[in-house]
Amino acid sequence: MHLSRRSLLGSSAVLGATTALPLTAARAQTPAIKVGVLTDMSGPYQDLAGPGSIAATQLVASEFMAANPGARVEIVSADHQNKADIAAGTARQWFDRDGVDVIIDLSNSAVALAVAGIGKEKNKAVIATGAASSDLSGRACNTNTIHWVYDTYMLAKSTGGAMVKAGGDSWFFVTADYAFGHALERDVSDFVRNAGGRVVGSVRTPFPGTTDFSAFLIRAQASGAKVLGLANAGTDTTNCIKQVKEFGLTMKVAGLLVFLSDVHALGLDVCQGLILSESFYWDQNDRTRAFSARYSPRMQGKRPSMVQAGNYSCVLHYLKAAKEMGYAAAKADGAGAIAQMKKMPADDDCFGAGIIREDGRKIHPSYLFEVKKPSESKGPYDYYKTLASTPAEEAFRPIGAGVCPLVKA
Repeated sequence: MHLSRRSLLGSSAVLGATTALPLTAARAQTPAIKVGVLTDMSGPYQDLAGPGSIAATQLVASEFMAANPGARVEIVSADHQNKADIAAGTARQWFDRDGVDVIIDLSNSAVALAVAGIGKEKNKAVIATGAASSDLSGRACNTNTIHWVYDTYMLAKSTGGAMVKAGGDSWFFVTADYAFGHALERDVSDFVRNAGGRVVGSVRTPFPGTTDFSAFLIRAQASGAKVLGLANAGTDTTNCIKQVKEFGLTMKVAGLLVFLSDVHALGLDVCQGLILSESFYWDQNDRTRAFSARYSPRMQGKRPSMVQAGNYSCVLHYLKAAKEMGYAAAKADGAGAIAQMKKMPADDDCFGAGIIREDGRKIHPSYLFEVKKPSESKGPYDYYKTLASTPAEEAFRPIGAGVCPLVKA
């Protein structure tokens, strides 16, 4: 198993927090629930997931144990390096040797799809918060996996649909060449065509490792398309946005998966006016602000991304389900723990009320945001204004349209 130094530090930090809690008689006799945060600690997704994902998981573990004196929660973490084989090897070792009960985050769709299969094989729980491919609740769904936070269908419907309605009826895609990018381009293309628009071209960029997008952007400009669809995320997206501005491209840019950390890194001068979709924003309401106030001191004042919020949310719901069915029973039966999570309504400070469907899709509202002008912002991380919201029951793909084998016709 590959453990980066930063991953080891993250693991040590939560163990310290765990042992600092009083070891009551009830807690001493309770089997520990072990959560594995398999994330990107060193690549393009480290800011939107990475150390912040570990911090969010540490926070919910500490809060849950404080509220439930009989509970024990331990956290381990590792860097998947955006490689499915490394993620698969880590997952097998965690499940077979290290007693991990649930793996979360998985901030890469190829990684998530690989680990979801291993979770099914080993009868362990897998919850993808950082992966986007809608296949996780479609053709690749299984009894041991839940897909939290967002997916390519939601992003395509919210951002892609809005752009076509606003006149952006011809598209060119710059697509990260792996499962996530392919799924996002596919889903957005469907919405564009169904709305009467057209896709005039696309290029697929090697992932990870591409930093110079100039040749791809020049091809996009030459296509005559009105909209440049960025079917990528993390530093790939920020590099594209910076280079669009540097080269003076006149196309409208659709950031199909943009995070708060991306806007913070680029600044409002570059991002102002950008349209994007997210399912969580720290300043959305009193509950999201309360969660962020508890999280930010652990991350030197940084506000959480929707992936980091998703880790808090999904682990809280998993722990509630484990308590309901009995911690030993949850450890012994990953599919049973997932089934229990589906039976219980979810509710937390990050996403509010929600449900988990039969296909493993966690359901909650999505929001269409516009990035503020510098003059509109009151300070760091005050970056979004809400343009529209999509109700939970409409935000994600209809359950019958995903060809999930768990869904009865």
